[in-house]
Amino acid sequence: MADAMNAIEVNHVSKSYGKVRALDDVSFAVRRGEVFGLIGPDGAGKTSMFRILCSLLLPDAGTASVYGFDVVREMKQVRRRVGYMPGKFSLYQDLTVEENLQFFATLFGTTVEAGYDSIRAIYSQIERFKDRRAGALSGGMKQKLALSCALVHQPSVLFLDEPTTGVDPVSRKELWEMLGTLRERGITIVASTPYLDEVRRCDRVCFLHEGKVQGIDTPENILEQFAEVFNPAGIENAVATEPRPTENVISVSHLVKAFGSFRAVDDISFEVRRGEIFGFLGANGAGKTTAMHMLTGLNQPTSGTGTVAGFDIRTEHEQIKRHIGYMSQRFSLYEDLTVSENIRLFAGIYGMKDSDIKQKTDEVLQRLKFEDHKNDLVRSLPLGWKQKLAFSVSIFHEPAIVFLDEPTGGVDPATRRQFWELIYEAAARGITVFVTTHYMDEAEYCDRISIMVDGKIKAIGTPDELKRQFQQPDMDHVFTHLARQATRSSD
Repeated sequence: MADAMNAIEVNHVSKSYGKVRALDDVSFAVRRGEVFGLIGPDGAGKTSMFRILCSLLLPDAGTASVYGFDVVREMKQVRRRVGYMPGKFSLYQDLTVEENLQFFATLFGTTVEAGYDSIRAIYSQIERFKDRRAGALSGGMKQKLALSCALVHQPSVLFLDEPTTGVDPVSRKELWEMLGTLRERGITIVASTPYLDEVRRCDRVCFLHEGKVQGIDTPENILEQFAEVFNPAGIENAVATEPRPTENVISVSHLVKAFGSFRAVDDISFEVRRGEIFGFLGANGAGKTTAMHMLTGLNQPTSGTGTVAGFDIRTEHEQIKRHIGYMSQRFSLYEDLTVSENIRLFAGIYGMKDSDIKQKTDEVLQRLKFEDHKNDLVRSLPLGWKQKLAFSVSIFHEPAIVFLDEPTGGVDPATRRQFWELIYEAAARGITVFVTTHYMDEAEYCDRISIMVDGKIKAIGTPDELKRQFQQPDMDHVFTHLARQATRSSD
């Protein structure tokens, strides 16, 4: 018999995709008004569970209910009571902010006017951009719009599947402050997140691993009990203790990129040495991506000078592209090709010889422990595996520099640690690593860091130097201290 105190009840739910068992006899309950965390590594089954609870996916076995309504037999009643923010923003990029909100209101048989009071605190922060296309918003503003769309029909339960992936630390804190106000209104919140500070904001968490429930308890107890998963031992950068080459592979002087009267990058100057791991940090909209596009030959500067791998960023951008590696936030892999086919394709693009490709492919597969998966389609791989493969492909041709744009977004701590071991191995071979990240523990792994605010570099130095300079205990506090000094809108 259902417990009236519970908003959600899951009993012995299982779900398989072919031979893969995504959920295996999962049971848990969420109390009304609770902030409940559904956590675990990539491929644990979290998204499948969210989709079942939102009546978007049928379980193979077991039952689940939301506010007493069965997710299979009474899906219409369930859908009226839930709001859902999937991992990839459920926004229409070509519609404006206002058009997105109106569309979602219509889907639920209501209007923006009728639900405005329920979203006023959040939507009022982006309402002045109501005529802007959603695709032109920064991560933080997309987040607020997606949350407004999920709340416009005044749901009783809000499901958030990694809502802050790819969002800077300040915007992440703002989102969780908003969730706090929603909880005060009695809304039940179920969230998944790879960020430990967000896990700790939950009342209770359910830890899933390989589709099975490993434990349900307070965040402190779960994080302590499964420390090897959520807080793996730190890694040492052995290269950092060795003498470093002194030559610069990136040199930038007074670089500017303007769009009309708006200076996305506003007079920045810095240098990066060969073999260095250089962190390039900043809040969403600070100018990081625009600067990276100029350094990688994808965009031309308005003024200023710079060289990358010895080539001029204004006149030799095609040569730059041949001497660098690049891994974007959305992974430059072909989902319909196998692991080995992706490697061969990119090696051919880089102009490598067939004999070299075969030998290096075997080496990469062995290093990644992918030998048994070389013929698997990339789309079938867990997120963390895709990232490690994408990084290995980006440095397959041994470039002078590899640019990594938030390479570990949405990945669990253990997999992120493995990824950084690959970064250290690349740096040890003399490859310069230019990396952006929103994980401030990863900032501590860099040799040096720059932090952009309002298109300018506000600080540059080693992690220890910056912590001393700004009298902060860690890089998270340094970043927050500087990012909150921004005066221009992030959008």
